[in-house]
Amino acid sequence: MDLGLSNKRAIVSGSTAGIGFAIASALAAEGARVTVNGRTQARVDAAVATLVGLHPAATIEGVAADLGTEAGAKTLLEAVPAADILVNNLGIFEPKPFLEIPDEDWRRFFDVNVLSGVRLARMYLPSMVAKKWGRIVFISSESGLQIPAEMIHYGMTKTAQLAVARGIAESVAGSGVTVNSVLPGPTASERRGRVRGRPGARPEQVGARGGEGLLPLYATQLAHPPLRHGGRGGVAGDLRVQRARVGHHRQRASGRRWRHSRHRLMVSAPPA
Repeated sequence: MDLGLSNKRAIVSGSTAGIGFAIASALAAEGARVTVNGRTQARVDAAVATLVGLHPAATIEGVAADLGTEAGAKTLLEAVPAADILVNNLGIFEPKPFLEIPDEDWRRFFDVNVLSGVRLARMYLPSMVAKKWGRIVFISSESGLQIPAEMIHYGMTKTAQLAVARGIAESVAGSGVTVNSVLPGPTASERRGRVRGRPGARPEQVGARGGEGLLPLYATQLAHPPLRHGGRGGVAGDLRVQRARVGHHRQRASGRRWRHSRHRLMVSAPPA
């Protein structure tokens, strides 16, 4: 598909594996100039090499930086001063009972999952507004609406992402810049393999292979023009939450309001 992203500068945080890698690959396939990010140079180099192999004609670069810190964000900004597309994908999760989550973990999850996206949006939004075109996408989670009892600190950060994205979207209405959230559910990933088998674990990353079916969904989010209100209720920009079944769970989205209890969510692109 041609989504009009050729030569757009795209940054995908936390993109050496999982959802981030899959999105970086989709953007590279669309002709975007992609910046891959990870905490270590070795991981970044490996991801860039793989992506170049998949998309020989694409421009793909890498920046090693811990974006959960101010220093890491500054390192990225120095390497890439401006961007057209920012995908805030960086995130961590860990199953842990509420009574065993110390203050340190709450702060760490907030720094990595929330403040990383806040910092990057603050850094790259001005240039997008000046150009009257830009796309910022927060990779949130269904856990932001239905908080998992086994990962309350994680769910809290995903709810916070929704609030941040919505607030920024309202602040740039009419500017040509869109800000949206995508809420994936449990999907296969490298990280999932590490926690598989642990009671209550519900990982929410997507691997390079497992993410193939989701790539058009994320790419569509980047291509569509802004909605008047930046997306409300069961609509995240131009991505709509459809009725879905996961095991015996079912979720319905009706009109512009959520109806849910203990159900999981799925998102898909609207019919053409």
